[in-house]
Amino acid sequence: MISLPVSPETSLLRVLFLGLTTLASPSRAQMEVHVSASLTKLRAVEGAEVVLPAWYSLQGELSPTKPEPWEVPTVMWFFLEGKDKNMSQVLTYIGQVTTHTPRASLVHPMPSRNVSLRLRDLQEKDSGSYFCFVNLQDNQGTVKGQSSKHLELDVLVPPAPPSCHLRGVAHVGANVTLSCQSPRSKPTAQYQWVRSPPSSQVFFAPVLDAIHGSLSLKNLSTSMSGVYICKAHNEVGSAQCNVTLTVSTGPRATVVAGAVVGTMVGLGLLAVLVLLYQRRGKALEEPANDIKEDAIAPRTLPWPKGSDTISKNGTLSSVTSARALRPPQGPSRLGALTPTPSLSSQVLPSPRLPRTDGAHPQPISPGPGGVSSSALNRMGAVPVMVPAQSQAGSLV
Repeated sequence: MISLPVSPETSLLRVLFLGLTTLASPSRAQMEVHVSASLTKLRAVEGAEVVLPAWYSLQGELSPTKPEPWEVPTVMWFFLEGKDKNMSQVLTYIGQVTTHTPRASLVHPMPSRNVSLRLRDLQEKDSGSYFCFVNLQDNQGTVKGQSSKHLELDVLVPPAPPSCHLRGVAHVGANVTLSCQSPRSKPTAQYQWVRSPPSSQVFFAPVLDAIHGSLSLKNLSTSMSGVYICKAHNEVGSAQCNVTLTVSTGPRATVVAGAVVGTMVGLGLLAVLVLLYQRRGKALEEPANDIKEDAIAPRTLPWPKGSDTISKNGTLSSVTSARALRPPQGPSRLGALTPTPSLSSQVLPSPRLPRTDGAHPQPISPGPGGVSSSALNRMGAVPVMVPAQSQAGSLV
C-alpha cells in the first residue's frame, strides 16, 4: 500500500487516532463507528476489488441515517502493514478535502455517515489490518465524539502456471519421477496428476505427493507412455502443465549415447589411418616412377638362327650363324669384337666373320662393299663383343 505524504495536520490526527481511540470508552462516546460482525475478516482475490464496510452513528441510533447539518466529520483510514506493524495512511477526509492513494477511494461521496473504503486492483501486499477512525465535530468546532474500528483483509493469489519436469531415464523397468511446482500461490497450492486420454488415469497417494507435486512411477513399461497433466489448485484458482513420457525398450540412453560416440571416434581413427597409409604408398611410388622414367632401357640383341643381317635403321641386329663361327677343333673361343654402326639411312651388309684358331680374335677386313672400322668409329658405332659358339652350335 502506498503511503500518502505526511503533513503536520495529518500527523496531529494520527496522534489523536492512536491516543483517543485507546483512552475513550465507547460507552462514553456520543458517536460510534460500526462494522458488520460477519465482515471483520475479509478475503479477496488478487486483481479484484474489495469494499471495507464502515459507518458511524450517534448514540441511540440503530441504523445509519443522513448526517445532520451541523455535523463536521473527519475520516481517516490507516493500514497496518506486515509483521513490523508499520502504519501507513490510505485515505483522509479533512475539511471537505479527500486525499487517498491511487487504488483507494470512499464508496459514498462526503458528507455521509457511510465511510466505507473501496480498494481496487488488489495485490498480495495489501493483506493486513485496516483501521477506520472518525472524529465528529459541530459547526463551532466542538468535538461530539470519536471512534474507530479495524478490519482484516487477506488477499488470496491463484496458482501461477506450474512447470513440469521428468527426472530419470524412461526405459523399461526403470523408475522415474514427474515433478510439478507453481512458483506463486496463496494459500499454498495442492497438486493432482492425471494421465490424459485415451488411457486416462488418476493418481493418488502413495505414488502422488499432493503437497510437493511429485508423482513416482516405478517399473516402467511401454504401456505407461503418454501425456501426464499436473494441475495446481487452491480455493481461488488453478493452473496446469503437462509432460510427455516415452518409455523406450532399448538400453539406457547414456549407454546408447556412449556407444554412438565410441563408434564415431573409432570410424574417424580408422579413416585417418587409411589416409595416412595411402599417402605413404603414393610417396614411395613417386620416386620409383621418377627413376623408371629417367632411366634408359638396356638394348637387347636378338640372336636369330639364320645369317647375320643389319636392320633398316643401320644398327647391328644379328651375328653370323653358328656354322660360320664354329672352329674345326678345340675349345670354344670368344668371338671377335665387331663394331656396331650408328643410325644410317643406308642398309649395310653384314661383314663375314672368319673362323679363328688362336686365343685372341682377329680384326675383320671390310669387304668390297663394306665400311672400314675407322669409318664406323667416325659414325659413332659402338664395338660389341660377339660370343663364340660351341661345336654343337650353342652360345658359350
